[in-house]
Amino acid sequence: MTNKSNLNNLTKSEEDYLKALFQLLVEDDSEKVGNNLLADYLNVSPASTNNMVKKLKTKNYVVSEKYGKLDLTEQGKSIAVRLIRKHRLWETFLCKYLNFSWDEVHEVAEQLEHIKSSKLIDELDRFMDFPEKDPHGEIIPNADGEYAVLPKIMLSSLAEGEVCKLIAVDDGSVNFLKYVSEIGLALSSEIKVIEVREFDNSIRIQFNDTIETVTRKFADNVFVKKLV
Repeated sequence: MTNKSNLNNLTKSEEDYLKALFQLLVEDDSEKVGNNLLADYLNVSPASTNNMVKKLKTKNYVVSEKYGKLDLTEQGKSIAVRLIRKHRLWETFLCKYLNFSWDEVHEVAEQLEHIKSSKLIDELDRFMDFPEKDPHGEIIPNADGEYAVLPKIMLSSLAEGEVCKLIAVDDGSVNFLKYVSEIGLALSSEIKVIEVREFDNSIRIQFNDTIETVTRKFADNVFVKKLV
């Protein structure tokens, strides 16, 4: 577990960088994460990223490996997991108790994840009876910092005729989440791939007695479990 005093010494920006690096390395399974990729992910300048990475190296949260590849130290990983835990707990609370929709919770949780009180987060977890997944289907790390990536495949990887269940979606884009809701998809929706169009890789899917044509980009951000 991370020393709580370390968490209190971090700025919001430093926390954002650690979480982003963790998401690129672990959740996106990127083989090589350098300064430029990290800058693109955070939508900041390479110069700002270079300065922040140097600062995080000095604090022993980030290390550079061969050919400029960035990695997190154990301290850095522990802090990133704690941030993800707070983020997903807040998303769950907002959705379940405050009538936020799943496309509204991400930006608010981005602010709330920087609250320092460990007791508040532990009591929030207890109040909700220790939820295991957030509104987007992602696993919530527990109080011991145990982190797991949900085994999942992209909708875009399915062939015509295959049937699946929606288990998670990428929660990084509000517009994307709104679109998912607007067409009527939700967690546990059963989806059948009707057609994969070779011309533009768009996909015709059927769910809830509805047939919809979605783009490859959409299908890359919807994660499913095969049923057939």
